[in-house]
Order: sequence, then structure tokens, then C-alpha cells
Amino acid sequence: MNPNADTAVIIVAAGRGNRMGGEVPKQWQLLAGKPVIAHTLAAFQGLRVVLVIHPDDRAQAEDYGVTLVEGGTTRDASVLAGLRALEGSGVRRVLIHDGARPLVSRGLIDRLLAALATHAGAAPALGVTDALWRGSDELVSGTVDRAGLYRAQTPQAFHFNAILAAHLAHPGGAMDDVQVARDAGIDVAIVEGDEDNMKLTFPGDFARAEAVLKGRRMDVRPEIRVGNGYDVHAFCDGDHVWLCGVKVPHSKGLLGHSDADVGMHALTDAIYGALALGDIGRHFPPSDPQWKGAASHIFLAHAIGMARAQGFDLANCDVTLVCERPKIGPHAATMQAELARIMGVEVDRVSVKATTSERLGFTGREEGIAALATAVLVKA
Repeated sequence: MNPNADTAVIIVAAGRGNRMGGEVPKQWQLLAGKPVIAHTLAAFQGLRVVLVIHPDDRAQAEDYGVTLVEGGTTRDASVLAGLRALEGSGVRRVLIHDGARPLVSRGLIDRLLAALATHAGAAPALGVTDALWRGSDELVSGTVDRAGLYRAQTPQAFHFNAILAAHLAHPGGAMDDVQVARDAGIDVAIVEGDEDNMKLTFPGDFARAEAVLKGRRMDVRPEIRVGNGYDVHAFCDGDHVWLCGVKVPHSKGLLGHSDADVGMHALTDAIYGALALGDIGRHFPPSDPQWKGAASHIFLAHAIGMARAQGFDLANCDVTLVCERPKIGPHAATMQAELARIMGVEVDRVSVKATTSERLGFTGREEGIAALATAVLVKA
């Protein structure tokens, strides 16, 4: 059962952001390649969201798949519109957030919801640490005691019925929802805010937000998977062999149920191995006649497709062919390019090389070809 099923988020994004400048309102300007509002919405993934917008922004807002409500001429009017949209929906807790604060953390959201267990309202804030002055005519005219002063942030969290009643009774003009709540006699708990949870107000704020997002990406450790593959095929009568997707002329062929591309089979098994999904035989049983003589690119494409379906990409792979003949060197670059094409990756992520077994063993006796492969998959 979802513990937040009775919780909704109202994101206020109907303003025009005149102090920011630009051709579009700040919530629709790009931050790290995506609109600011996209980052804000992502922070509340898994929660029910009401996005309060300006009528002019409806077309672009419809792309996000959340409930849209047109706002009023003031912030508190927009919040009330969002609250009215949730009436009768079973919501018991509501978070009210500024669309121009795209860096809110999940930890902050969790602290606010926890505070609602003992209070009807809760809001994040940071204590003022700088000296405070009064000034006039560009001169310091006095100082202000900073004790007990805080910098307010959003989201601000409330019991739904209490904040709806408070907004309905309020005459308007409030600085934020905490003021609306306090004017209605609701006690609001202060929870620890977050220095990164900035509100984008001036053009320079975008550079600061970009730096925060870059730091967060660097803090995320990617999931790395490594798989190994090994395959062997014996020589038989023929005039060519298929190796890593390339038809190589030779005095013999390779024996196998499919086209016996030993290099591609080893690489396919390496990818399956990294995913803990067995080997080619599990997915394409040799007992199934439909795979008799099949081109091995079918198997490799299937393996890399399964990797991508789980959110992985190929970081790099390395294939080693073990044989006395045919000579691989003249074909290695073509093989590298063909494997890269099949997997949809850059050529420099694919290595193909060869070695001999110094005339030892079955490869040394030219009875067949062996191949080893390693694949590294990465999920950010």
C-alpha cells in the first residue's frame, strides 16, 4: 500500500517572472537542457501533482501528464485554485511548492511529511547567519538582531482541510501559505531547510542551479555490470567463415546450428552474463529449427536490446579470436565497425583482436576457432 496515497502536491507556476527576464517565463526556461518545471515535477515523482499554470502555458504543460489548473492574478489565488481542484478527492495532506524551486530534495519532502504527524502545518527554513542591516540612500542606517530569524522555503505542508479553510477565509495578499495558515490560527512547525533549495529569481541563479545539478550527477554512482563469454566452433567443409559479422574467405567453414559466428556468440553471451540472463542457448535453443542457419546478429541485437530495456548501455566490449588461420588482422577494423553498428554504439567502444595458441591444442592444430569476450554495461 502506498503510504503517500492521501498526499498531493500543488506546484504554483502561473507567474510571469519579470525579474528574471528572458523570452519565456522562468519556469519554462531551460536548466541543464530541460525546462525548470520538468526538474521541479521530477522531485515529486510518485505523488499526485496539481500544476497551477498561466492560461498561455497550457499547451506546453500538457506534455507532463499531471492535473492542470489555471491560476489567478496573485499567488494565493493560484494556490486556492489548486486546493479547490483537490476537494472531495480524499487528500488529507498537501504540499504547496513554487515551480521555480527545481532543486528540492526527497529528504526535505520526507521531513515535512513526518512533521505533519504532530502538527497541522510544517515549513522548511534556514536560520539567518549573516548580519542584518537597515539602510537608506546606500548607507547603513541601523542593524537588526538576527536571533530567531529564518529564511523561508517551499514546499510548505499542511493538513488539507485546515489549509483549504484558511485560504477560503483569507482576504488575500499573503506572502506565502504559512502566513495564511498563521492568520487562521494554525501552528506551523519549522523543519530544517536545504541550502540547495533555491528559488530561481535572477539570471545568475541559473548558473548556481546548474552547478548543484552537476554536483548531484557526480555524486550518483553508476551501476556497473561485467560479463564474460566463451565459445568454440569446429571447422568443417566450406569456403568461408563468419566472424564478428564479417564473411571471411577461408579454406574451411565453421560447424554450428546457426551461422557459427564464434566471435559474435561469445560477445552475446558476455552481455547476457552481465545481465545474469544465461546464454544464447536459453534464449535461442538449438533444438528449435527456426534458428537453424540463423544470422548471429539476431542474437547480439536481442542481447543489447535486453540490456537497454533494463536501463543499461554498453560502456565497452572486447572480443579475442583464437586461431592460427584465417588471419584476423586485415579484417579486424571491419569486424569492429559491424559489431558497433549492430549494437548501436560508437566504434571506439568495441575492440576486436586475435591471437594464436602457439600451435597448441585444438586451435593450434587448426581444428576450430575459439573466442573470448568481455562486456561492460553501465546504468547511471
